[in-house]
Amino acid sequence: MGIADKVVVITGAGSGIGRATALHLAASGAKVVLGARREEQIAGVAAEIEAAGGQAAFRRTDVTRRDEVEALVQLACERFGRLDVLVNNAGIGPISRFDALKVEDWDAMIDVNIRGVLHGIAAALPIFGRQKSGHIVNIVSTAGLKIVPTMGVYAATKNAARTITEALRQESGPNLRVTEISPGFVATDFAASMTDETVRSSIQARMDTMAMPPEAIARAVAFAIEQPPEVEIGSIVVRPTAQD
Repeated sequence: MGIADKVVVITGAGSGIGRATALHLAASGAKVVLGARREEQIAGVAAEIEAAGGQAAFRRTDVTRRDEVEALVQLACERFGRLDVLVNNAGIGPISRFDALKVEDWDAMIDVNIRGVLHGIAAALPIFGRQKSGHIVNIVSTAGLKIVPTMGVYAATKNAARTITEALRQESGPNLRVTEISPGFVATDFAASMTDETVRSSIQARMDTMAMPPEAIARAVAFAIEQPPEVEIGSIVVRPTAQD
C-alpha cells in the first residue's frame, strides 16, 4: 500500500500531465523513470526531482517506436531493479474538421495515442508477469465520452485506448491492476500540436477560461497507485466544474 519506493515509468513526462505526475509521485517517495521525445525537458524534470531529494532517471523516448519504449522500461529495471507502474501518458491532439483533410495529423494521432499505448503494454507485461505484480495506468480523455465536431479522430483514438484498457483489465488476473483516467480540459500545451489555426485558437480560448491544473490529474494517478494491491481503481473521470 502506498507510493513510496514504487518504480514508475511515465511517458510524455516532459510537460503537462506527465511532468506534474512525475513531480507528485516523486515527492511521495516513488522512483520515477521519465520518457519523452524532448530530452531537454525530461532532463529538467529529473533534475528538479533530484534537487528536491527524489530519485529519477530519464531516456529520450518516441512511443511510436516499440524499441524505444522497451528501452525506457528496461532502464527502470536496470536503475531501480523492478517496475511497479507504467503510466501511458504520451498523447497528441492536432484536432480538426474531417473536411480539412489533415490526414497526416490523423495518422500521427493513431501512432501516438493508440500504438504508443500498445507499445507500453507490450514492454511492461513480460516484466509484470515475472514479478507477479504490476499496474498499468492509461491516460485517456473526456473527449471520448462526449463526441463533438473537430475531435472525431482524436476521440476515436482515445476510445480505442479505453477499449484496450478494459479488455486488458478483464484479461489481467489477480496480479495486474489496470486503470484508465479521463482528463477534461487541463492547462497544458495541448493546443500547440494543432495545425488548424482556427481550431487551435478556439481550444486555447476555452482552456484559458476553464482549464484545471495538471496536478489534478497527478493526484488522480496517485490515488489509483496508492491503493492496497488487491484494490483496483478501474476508471476515473476528472474534469473542471465549468466543463459541459
